[in-house]
Amino acid sequence: MNRAAVAIPEKLFFKIGEVCELTGVQAHVMRNWESEYPKLAPQKNRAGQRTYRKRDVEMALRIKELLYDDQYTIAGAKKKLSSELRGASKLKVVTTETSAPAQSSLPTPVPTLAPPAEAAPLSTPTAEAHAPYERQATTSAPASMSDDQRAKMRRLALQLRELLNILDAGDAPNRPQGK
Repeated sequence: MNRAAVAIPEKLFFKIGEVCELTGVQAHVMRNWESEYPKLAPQKNRAGQRTYRKRDVEMALRIKELLYDDQYTIAGAKKKLSSELRGASKLKVVTTETSAPAQSSLPTPVPTLAPPAEAAPLSTPTAEAHAPYERQATTSAPASMSDDQRAKMRRLALQLRELLNILDAGDAPNRPQGK
């Protein structure tokens, strides 16, 4: 396999033009890949622009490698990606703690919350707005959670981060300078 190293900038979000530049494919090809490969699913902001995350850029690079370098067909690349992702999800976390009971190593179930039906979707936060709440949880989601549920939880987490940033922005005039 001929893997060309591509340096992905340390950013939270990428526009489609930036992803096209990194991958070396045109925008219409990226949009087609989105319809063909469900794992390549960038979010859209209020303006309707696609916002890709680093994992989306990595997925696009992997798709390009399979199609262009390894000469897979679209169907063959789909099968290869799904088998790679299935294999990655079967990995188990091994802990060195033996004194703790077995139940304590299990992740706690995450409740699923549905936003109110009348609520408008929030826009995707910018990198600056994300900074205070960028820490991720150290526990993983339960293995029984589906990809659709995980995607909903990610969207909900982004919305919660944005709400926290809005609340922090409202408190900013009342805070002492330098903090």
